[in-house]
Amino acid sequence: MQDSLQWRPMTADDLDGVVAVARTAFPDHPEGRACFVERLALAPGTCFVLAGEGRVAGYLIAYPWPLEAIPPLDTLLGALPEKRDSWYLHDLALLPEARGGGNARAGLDLLFGGIDAPIALVSVNESAAFWAAQGFAPLDSPALKAKLSSYGPHARYMVRRVTKPV
Repeated sequence: MQDSLQWRPMTADDLDGVVAVARTAFPDHPEGRACFVERLALAPGTCFVLAGEGRVAGYLIAYPWPLEAIPPLDTLLGALPEKRDSWYLHDLALLPEARGGGNARAGLDLLFGGIDAPIALVSVNESAAFWAAQGFAPLDSPALKAKLSSYGPHARYMVRRVTKPV
């Protein structure tokens, strides 16, 4: 399956596959289909799927967002906030059979190529080392700790600063 997978822009037809990947990748952080529908509608240019052989094997979703703000899990945003000084990497998720072949890095390269501001994320499932290797660094504050509580004990807010000229 690895060789036939390609990143491409997400479409509405991909959403059932995205939900299935999310259930596998984040069983402790479930989000409903409506969240994915809304994220795609709000930021279609930064939503991608890793697809091949007629199925979705991964996805990546990012959208403009204020730095040090964490969107609540499984919650509709309604709209993007006016103050958008960074990007929020909502999810990067791959099915187990799509991991380990450079697919995560390829998806991130696609995203980073179009980002001209810091990008933040919440690291879950003890993935902080992976994100550190991608250029993200932890950002800690008492306010962030409170916001992270719903993401589990190993959740970390991490930021990747712009590495190309703006």
